[in-house]
Amino acid sequence: MTLIEREFRKRVTRIPHHGLGLSVDVYTPDLFELVGELERRGLDYGYLEIFKAAPAALEVLRRRLPQARLAYHAEGLWVTQPDPERLSPFDAELDEAAEQLRILDSQWLNHECAAKQMAGHTFGTYLPALFTTASAEVTAANIAHAQQRLDRTIPARDGRAGLDDDGIGPLFLLETPPLTYVGFGDLDLAEFFRLVTDRTPCGVVLDIGHLWTVYRYTGEWRRRSLTAFLAGFLDTFPLERVVEIHMAGLALHPSVPSQTRTTGEPPLWPPLWIDAHGAPIPDLLADMLAQVLEHKGLAHLKGVALEVDTKPIPMIVEEFANACVRFKSQCSRFEVRSLGGKNQRRTSNVELRTSEMPRTSNLELAEQYDRYAQIVTGRAVNGLPVLGQDASALPLYVEHYLPHEILEWGGAVREMFPETCRSLDRSGIPLDEFVRFWFREPRATGETYDFFLLKIARFVEFVRGVLPGALDTVEHEARGLRDAYAMANEPVAASLNVNR
Repeated sequence: MTLIEREFRKRVTRIPHHGLGLSVDVYTPDLFELVGELERRGLDYGYLEIFKAAPAALEVLRRRLPQARLAYHAEGLWVTQPDPERLSPFDAELDEAAEQLRILDSQWLNHECAAKQMAGHTFGTYLPALFTTASAEVTAANIAHAQQRLDRTIPARDGRAGLDDDGIGPLFLLETPPLTYVGFGDLDLAEFFRLVTDRTPCGVVLDIGHLWTVYRYTGEWRRRSLTAFLAGFLDTFPLERVVEIHMAGLALHPSVPSQTRTTGEPPLWPPLWIDAHGAPIPDLLADMLAQVLEHKGLAHLKGVALEVDTKPIPMIVEEFANACVRFKSQCSRFEVRSLGGKNQRRTSNVELRTSEMPRTSNLELAEQYDRYAQIVTGRAVNGLPVLGQDASALPLYVEHYLPHEILEWGGAVREMFPETCRSLDRSGIPLDEFVRFWFREPRATGETYDFFLLKIARFVEFVRGVLPGALDTVEHEARGLRDAYAMANEPVAASLNVNR
């Protein structure tokens, strides 16, 4: 057993069994209505994994659900990126995450192996890491840094009533990312995660729906059945590091024509689904989960969560009820009867320091990420290896998904700036020009990621350049949007019905 493996085991054995739960958003749908409906149906949830939210909202949640086991799904920690501090205040974001972990009393921090910022370019949704050796080394080094900072700022406890201040913080979990039509690199997903886990004692979140997108968009569906693909994947993936499993919905993206086909493909190929938490969970994912849970390599599984943020409450309740019937007994098999290492104190953090900085320079990797951004924004055709040598669905991202992301996702531009957009229309300036403007040049802001506020600032800048006569109008609309956004984020306690 290596020092890295020993350190991981020391950390993971402290985490109690979480069971079958839900990964949820504080705001949408109403979390307390959801909990109430689950209780009315007699559905016991093992835990709730909470997405990053305003601290005041998390404080309310902790007070309202004092006995619930809560976990934490982080956002904005770009561990896949070289020199992440240039993209956002990485250490400040880690400290904010530590505070939210403390509020929730979470045993882990989960983050996607993906980023919404790369090489100075900002996106609205996640793009997976480059699956290369250099990228794995950088990712491992950044995770080691993150874990060390968490250890210093928020020593974890053994359950709700265990030891404090033992120098071991909540465990960093790296989640397998989805492919949104394409992926890049010369390693497959299992090889990449093996390299990361060989270099740092992190845990892993295995997302079933994300794994289906790997099957779909690397061309594996042409070569073998889903069952055969999954069996081969599980035999090579570091399953011994899997601490949590996620399962969420899949759906066609609204911007992509449902009948889109690549010339020459057979008529019965897999649908062009992507990760969609608000969509129903297809039966094939439940079958995949059953296959995963039967694998003997799962040595440290602590929880299985349905990701249901943005999903209607009736659908959540029905899906969770079905999951309880099918999987609760399987999840119970992983219950840890003893927190074997709970009285062990770490005598050295040498294991974390073994994640050396990558052999390939950060500059070279940054250039590769810049090429990545150019390819997915349509400004370059090639220059990176493609996962499975299958880029057939890339045009769906470039021509449909990405424009929708900038113009519609997280705030529709025409609804945000109605008067300004009418002025642009009268002047014959199409909104598509805003998409090209957005990605015209890299901009490493070093500021906390907030896509809505960034969209406001970028649109004002765009209008200033293409239609100066509408500057007063766009600035007036921008002020109104910022004020409304600030007000919406302030009265958190009231919006969560604290006194209900």
